[in-house]
Amino acid sequence: INIDPEVMSGAPVFKGTRVPIQTFVDHMGSDDDIRDFFDGFPGVSREQVIELLEEAKERVFAAT
Repeated sequence: INIDPEVMSGAPVFKGTRVPIQTFVDHMGSDDDIRDFFDGFPGVSREQVIELLEEAKERVFAAT
């Protein structure tokens, strides 16, 4: 994850891309398949998504 005021106005993005994390979250809340996300945003790797989900999981469980 990268947060830089010069990239997408500081919105969190997948590192090395201009793809906002919010785009992934919104996509997962739709009826589309995760493959559709990767097709639409080929600059985001499977590994990056796994890292994002692992970090989210750690933060959720750390808060409880």
